[in-house]
Amino acid sequence: MISVSNLSMRYGSKILFEDVSTTFTPGRRYGLTGPNGSGKSTFMKILTGELDAQKGTVVRPRKLGVLRQDQFAFDAYRVIDTVIMGNKPLWAALEERDRIYAKPEMTDADGMRLGELEGTIGDEDGYTAESDAAVLLDGLDIPEALHERKMGELQGGQKVRVLLAQALFGKPEALLLDEPTNYLDLESIHWLQDTLTNYNGTLIAISHDRHFLNSVTTHTADIDYETIITYTGGYDEMVMAKTQIRSTLEAQIAQREKKISQLNDFIARFAAGTRSSQVTSRRKEVERLQTNDLARSNIQRPYIRFDQTRPSGKHVLELKHLTKYYGEQEVIDGFTANVLRGEKICLMGRNGAGKTTLLKSLLANYPGLAEKGFTLDSGSVFWGHEAQVGYFPQDVGSTIEPGLTVADWLHQWNPAAHVEDIRGILGQMLFSGEEGSKPTKALSGGEQARLAFCKLILTKPNILIFDEPTNHLDLEAINALNIALQRYEGTVLLVTHDHDLIDEVATRMWIFHDKEIEDFQGPYAEWKGKHN
Repeated sequence: MISVSNLSMRYGSKILFEDVSTTFTPGRRYGLTGPNGSGKSTFMKILTGELDAQKGTVVRPRKLGVLRQDQFAFDAYRVIDTVIMGNKPLWAALEERDRIYAKPEMTDADGMRLGELEGTIGDEDGYTAESDAAVLLDGLDIPEALHERKMGELQGGQKVRVLLAQALFGKPEALLLDEPTNYLDLESIHWLQDTLTNYNGTLIAISHDRHFLNSVTTHTADIDYETIITYTGGYDEMVMAKTQIRSTLEAQIAQREKKISQLNDFIARFAAGTRSSQVTSRRKEVERLQTNDLARSNIQRPYIRFDQTRPSGKHVLELKHLTKYYGEQEVIDGFTANVLRGEKICLMGRNGAGKTTLLKSLLANYPGLAEKGFTLDSGSVFWGHEAQVGYFPQDVGSTIEPGLTVADWLHQWNPAAHVEDIRGILGQMLFSGEEGSKPTKALSGGEQARLAFCKLILTKPNILIFDEPTNHLDLEAINALNIALQRYEGTVLLVTHDHDLIDEVATRMWIFHDKEIEDFQGPYAEWKGKHN
């Protein structure tokens, strides 16, 4: 169990939450939700003990599994050891045992201590620790060949998965996971969902993956209105309940304000007359009814709408025998396909399977979007009549040059656009008022993503290519993107591990299996049905 009492946290004049008291119960799985900047990660750090609250207390269990965000903290350790370190009592016992065995001569006291340590190791399942850690790593797609390697040799996404295995290791009484699906492919996310659904301790997870939250969580702790309110059910159930509660409160306040207005009219009319007793009673009634304003919600919902200046031709794209090597490793082996106007194709597969490489291959001869130094080894790519491509790369920040304001950066993509149009588009994507004058170098990852969407809204291409567009978005922005892509009348190629985006947007699938790409003419639900 984890409990907090009278917890408060603010930064300057901004209140994140105030006098919060709540309990997270064993056997329940909580999604911690709220928009970017609402205080989710801050609250999580307070729960783990990494950060002290300005006021209040936290009670936490002895064995806590935490997903670490520092990818470099374990670079000197073997991968398998990094996982085992998730069980602190076991790791401490193993290290002390090794130090005693490394002594040239052992004393009687050392022998006694070894007996105690072996007892601890046995109680903590230390004799099967490496095999248990290997099972977790395999489930997260870290192959056995990497288990003995140093963490410093792994790529960033692989490190995150090892740290996730570390959090899950050692049967912790509570699990605190901040964005556990980041850098995971869909297969790993499904494995994680199954693992967490069978977890019996207290789980608290921050995630911007709506399907993950709906699949895993039994309760939702929502940070908004300067407090934390816990709802029964997953994310969608929380949104419905929250909307209903808010509507009821607003209706009650509207009724009170109407009553107060009527009473004040009476007081104003008869204050100087002979009905002083009635005026006094109504003044007391006004005082009784007077309420504070409802705290404002932190939630901001962007509005995304992708239009086309003009449609493309019917035949949008033709690929013939596309082949790409990195060194001696063949990533794409002779892929051939035709894309028609209006198709929405999702590229799916394990991390490193070649999805981003295929997108780069499609753009290798497209003016202004080709990656410098990237070439095809063989095959050809033909863009159809009137094809106009808008591209959202995985490293979207690299496309936004410093030295400009947000508004100036956007305006350069259509100098003929009116200033009011630029402001309107920025406002749609939550760059309101003076935020248009913000320097591009000061943008967060989420702001960079929203500004890149502004460019696509402004330039109105008839083909949209997205490579992991949800990485830095909150749930509201992801939902807005989902709706926008469903309504878009142009052609879409999309790399994402967001289950709902795949399920609700894609009309066709390119599934990556090693070097082979399966071209499935239909939505994800049909493909999944045929492969179950």
